[in-house]
Amino acid sequence: MRFKVILEPCAEDGGFTVYVPALPGCISEGDTEAEALHNIQEAIDLYLEEVEDDVLPGEHALIRELVL
Repeated sequence: MRFKVILEPCAEDGGFTVYVPALPGCISEGDTEAEALHNIQEAIDLYLEEVEDDVLPGEHALIRELVL
């Protein structure tokens, strides 16, 4: 899979904040650009990892999408 990531320099304490626009809430940081990119790869892996307690909808569940 390919994801675009956004790296933003932290003016206050140096380093970088990095996030993935396609994955809301997937964010990380690092002291260097390389470290930030490594850390966001780990964050993406965790974000996409299946969790045992993920609930699957029941057989008769209705799924709808709301647009606000």
